[in-house]
Amino acid sequence: MRILGLDLGSKRIGIALSDALGWTAQGLTVIHRAGRARDLARVLELVKKYEVQEIVIGLPRHLDGRLGEGAEEALDWAAELQERLHIPVHTWDERLTTLQAERVLLQADLSRRKRRQVIDKLAAGLILQAFLDNRRQTQAEKER
Repeated sequence: MRILGLDLGSKRIGIALSDALGWTAQGLTVIHRAGRARDLARVLELVKKYEVQEIVIGLPRHLDGRLGEGAEEALDWAAELQERLHIPVHTWDERLTTLQAERVLLQADLSRRKRRQVIDKLAAGLILQAFLDNRRQTQAEKER
C-alpha cells in the first residue's frame, strides 16, 4: 500500500512516496508550481503511476498549535483530492520539517543551490515518515 506525501510550498511542491509496505518514506520529486489545475493534474498522474492508496499533506501550524500560513490551502487540497480520488487524504502537522530538512542538508555539506533543489522533497519525506511512524506506533499500542 503506497502513500504519497506532499509538502505544499508557494513555489514548489515536495513529493515523497512510501515503500509498498508503508514503512519508509523516500523523497520522490519536486513539482514547480504552475497553477493549481496543473499542479493537481501532476499529483493525480503520480497517484495513478504509483498506485497510491492514501495521501498525506503537510499542515502548517505555529509552534503554539494554531493553524499557520498556508493551512487553508493544505485543507483545500486535501478536500479536493479526497473528492476526486475517493481515497483517504490526511493532513499532518508539518511544524519544523523544513528546518529539520535544512539541518540535514547542511550536515551533508550541500551547497545552497543543491539544497534548494532537494529541500522540498526531503521535507515531504519527513512529513510522510512521521505519519508512517505514528501509524505504526498507534497500531502497536492497539495490539497490546
